[in-house]
Amino acid sequence: MLKNIKNLLVATVVMGLCCTSLAAEEWDDGQIKDTRELLKGKRVGFVPLSMGIDLGQVWLAAMERDAKRFGYEIVVRESSWNVQNGAQAINQLIGEKVDLLVIHPAEVQAWAKLVNKAEQSGVPVVQVNMKSPNTGDAYVGANWYDSARLMVEQIHKMCAPENGGNGKIAIVQGVLTSPANYIVRKSMDDFWTEYPGLEIVADQPADYDSTKAKAVASTVLKQHPDLCGFLGMWEVMDMGVAAAVKEADLQGKVHIVSSGGGEKKSSCDNIANGNFDAVVSYEAEDVGYALASVVTSLLQNPPKELGKNPIGVYTPSVAITKNNYQDSMCWDLESVKRNGF
Repeated sequence: MLKNIKNLLVATVVMGLCCTSLAAEEWDDGQIKDTRELLKGKRVGFVPLSMGIDLGQVWLAAMERDAKRFGYEIVVRESSWNVQNGAQAINQLIGEKVDLLVIHPAEVQAWAKLVNKAEQSGVPVVQVNMKSPNTGDAYVGANWYDSARLMVEQIHKMCAPENGGNGKIAIVQGVLTSPANYIVRKSMDDFWTEYPGLEIVADQPADYDSTKAKAVASTVLKQHPDLCGFLGMWEVMDMGVAAAVKEADLQGKVHIVSSGGGEKKSSCDNIANGNFDAVVSYEAEDVGYALASVVTSLLQNPPKELGKNPIGVYTPSVAITKNNYQDSMCWDLESVKRNGF
C-alpha cells in the first residue's frame, strides 16, 4: 500500500513538472521569441477623431488585441473633433517618446507639420483612413477616390433621366477641409461625364452634424420639391438627411446615397429600414485588421529613414444597396465590444 502511495506521489510530481514546463515555455518556431521581445514594452500613441464613434472604437479594439497578445501598450488621446486638441495630443505623445504614432487627421493640412516633427523626433507615423499630404510611414484606410466613383454611380442609377429620374440631386458635405470630404468632393467632379444627366441643384456643408444636415436637407427640399436624391458624406450625419426626407413624407421618392465604415447599425440597418438607398462602405473592420498588422510590423522593423518610403494599405470600397443587402455585409460594434476583435 505504502509503495503504491509513493508511486502515486512521484507520478503527480512528474506530471506537475511536465505541465508547468509546457505552460511556461512557448514552442519556439524560430521567430515567436524574437517577435515577443521586439514588441514587449513598446508604446503606441493613438489620436482618433473621437472615441464616441464606431471608427475609433473598432480600430482601438483591433490594436488592443495584439497589444494584449504581445505586451505593448496603446495610449489613447482623442482630439474630440477639435484640430487644436489633436495637435496638443500629438505634441504630448511626441514629447513622451512613444514608439509609434497612429493618427486620424481631422483636417487636410493642420497636422502635416506635426507628422514631420514626429519623424524628426524619431517617431514613426501611421495615418488611418484620413491623411495629410505627407503620409508619414504608412497610410491604412479607404481609397476615397474609389468611394466617390461608387457614390456617383449609385445616385446615377437612381436619378439619371436614362434610369427614370429627373437628374436633380443635392450634395450634403461634411467638414469641407477634412481629408475624406475634400478628396471625395473633388473626385466626384471626375465622374459627372462618365455618369451623365445629373444636375447638382444644391451643394452645402453640414459639418458632419446630423442636426445641421437635417436643416440643410429640409431647406433644399422646400426649394426643390422635385429633388430626386441626396449624396451625403457620412452615415451618422446623413441620418439627419433621412429625418428631413421622412418629415417631408418623401421616403422612397427622394433617394439617399451615403458613405461610411460598414457598421451594422449605421450601414445595414439603415438600408433595411429604408433610410438610405445605398451606403458606400470602406469596411472599417477590415481597416482595423490592416492597421493592427501595420502597427506590429513597424514596431518590429522601424524604417531606417522615417517618412522616406511610406507604405499604403487601401481597403476596397463596396456599395451596399437595397438590392444586394444582407447582414453579413456589415460588422457589428456590439459584437466587438462583447467578444473582442
